Amino acid sequence: MIVHSNIIGEGKPLVILHGFLGMGDNWKTLAKQFAIDGYQVHLVDQRNHGRSFHSGTFSYEVLVEDLKLYCEENELDKIHLLGHSMGGKTAMLFAVTYPAMVDKLIIADIGVKEYPQHHQTILEGLTALSNNSEAMSSRSGADEFLANYISDLGTRMFLLKNLYWVEKGVLGLRMNLAALIQNIEEIGKPLPLGATYSDATLFLRGDKSNYILEEDKNGIYNAFAKAQIKTISNAGHWLHAENPKDFYKEVINFL
Repeated sequence: MIVHSNIIGEGKPLVILHGFLGMGDNWKTLAKQFAIDGYQVHLVDQRNHGRSFHSGTFSYEVLVEDLKLYCEENELDKIHLLGHSMGGKTAMLFAVTYPAMVDKLIIADIGVKEYPQHHQTILEGLTALSNNSEAMSSRSGADEFLANYISDLGTRMFLLKNLYWVEKGVLGLRMNLAALIQNIEEIGKPLPLGATYSDATLFLRGDKSNYILEEDKNGIYNAFAKAQIKTISNAGHWLHAENPKDFYKEVINFL
């Protein structure tokens, strides 16, 4: 099966991979800007996310094969590839597996190391929400319910983009929550030991994020010999949403 995408603009293909519990649509505003600069932007929904197919199988290896199939189906030869968080891990593994298919690689706020599981509260909240028919009868009700688990409004807004109307008065969540919970250990997995990519790579990190620390730089340089690591100011893990202006500028300069 081919993953779902939204294609914006014409020109050199720039494929963008969202993070865990996100979707391609999260990147629509930036995608329109990249399109103006002459790129054909492919906002891909990775499996079990957004409008893409649901599957019990979920790992970075299968996400890489999904992307390869997508590129072949759309006759994309040499792509610029940008991935954020979980999407960044997919992008890294894709580049080391199929280096000939990648022109330039951009990784947003994720390193090559293993990350401990830290989504438990969010997954607990989403599970409770999906099982509460009263809360799932309106967007405001869903937000109010989820606030019991997640106090940060920005995080809730990001998660609630997954809501859609199944029928009148009944909301559903687009992501395949059951499969993601079942395979949650896959999300934090590191880039395989010894995996390398030798072409141009840009790592962007938020200055308020703890995903790429000073001590993580050596691991990045070992795997990505030509890596540049740059910091986006006034931004946390969602650096592209928190400081889109500087994020966009760094990406365009690199491309």
